[in-house]
Amino acid sequence: MTKFLFAIPLVWMAASDSAQKKQGHDACARDVSRYCRAQIHDGDQIVLACLQQNRARISKACQQMLASHGR
Repeated sequence: MTKFLFAIPLVWMAASDSAQKKQGHDACARDVSRYCRAQIHDGDQIVLACLQQNRARISKACQQMLASHGR
């Protein structure tokens, strides 16, 4: 029973992390398709670098998402 109770917070944390990633994706999806389309298949870090290079042009929601993640 204690193993089950220990697993609940881990599942909840994983779900929370997944929800945050989806929100970040939603906030920046249009900006990625506009400014970073060529880098989409190069990996998340390359796309992130592209968004940072285009920070002055991306949406306020995407800028806020980057800022909230320390970028």
